[in-house]
Amino acid sequence: MKIIIPMAGRGSRLRPHTLTIPKPLLPIAGKPIVQRIVEDFNASFSGEIEEVAFVIGDFGKEVELQLKNIAALIDAKCSIYYQDLPLGPAHAIYCARESLSGPCIVAFADTLFKADFHFDATEDGLIWVKQVENPASFGVVKTDADNIITEFVEKSPVFVSDQAIVGIYYFRDGDDFRSKVEHLIDNGIKDKGEFQITSVLEIMKNNGTRFRKASIEEWLDCGNMSNVLETNRRILELKENTEELVSPSVSVHNSRIIPPCYIGANTQIRNAIIGPFVSIGSNCIVENAVIENSVIQNDAQIRHASLTASMLGNQSEYAGIPKALNMGDYTSFKG
Repeated sequence: MKIIIPMAGRGSRLRPHTLTIPKPLLPIAGKPIVQRIVEDFNASFSGEIEEVAFVIGDFGKEVELQLKNIAALIDAKCSIYYQDLPLGPAHAIYCARESLSGPCIVAFADTLFKADFHFDATEDGLIWVKQVENPASFGVVKTDADNIITEFVEKSPVFVSDQAIVGIYYFRDGDDFRSKVEHLIDNGIKDKGEFQITSVLEIMKNNGTRFRKASIEEWLDCGNMSNVLETNRRILELKENTEELVSPSVSVHNSRIIPPCYIGANTQIRNAIIGPFVSIGSNCIVENAVIENSVIQNDAQIRHASLTASMLGNQSEYAGIPKALNMGDYTSFKG
């Protein structure tokens, strides 16, 4: 099995946090979004995941090293491809065409999920969906009584279905999928100005591929600051009893930790109340502070503060006035 992960977008709605790293590498409960996706599939799939192929922009060597380390966590080969122009999701997959062979999973690294990803690998294909209230913003599917997909529609202003495609797909025949993606690109077949994966799926369906609908329990958005905080809260709840969320090397003095919280290695907590629903990265210093419902990345320093619903980037410093914050990497504030 191969996993193809398109993640070339920068995530403009999450700036300033995505000025230095792509959105899929933002930490949620202590792990990058894309790492959680890879680990969830590895835990669910009964066979071997032999390769993880990432499609990225020009993010630099440090990001590429992080991605190689994520693939290494599941003993998989890491392949890295580049999408230079934002020509649509099918084009992003096309950039990784050299890895599209045999059974493949395509997973867009924009969101997290609560789902059972065990599946029957003998199916022609599976499309994971979630019922939504406002389907006009999504690609959707129509199905028959046996959950076989009868139609794919991309962001229709007229109601077609409320079963939204969440961005996870399984193809038993990756070679056939690749040939249909190449057909789309070679013939300039666009929908709404971009090369859409729903167009590829419709071609495959019309040529005899049988796609079955698979459902997820929860679709956890990471599109903006408030969504990240809500997703961080939910993942902390889900992982509280299955992951070691507080590192043994955390130093806690005259402080209270209200679970669930994630606190990374070598972080120092003094005279503080932390939690609930707080994630603090590694090598941070938190003194004389009250923090709840917030995400703080690595090497940050927070003193004399009361924070809620806040995000602070790597190597940021804050001391002073209580308020909701949205601070990027390498930012300092002293009130």
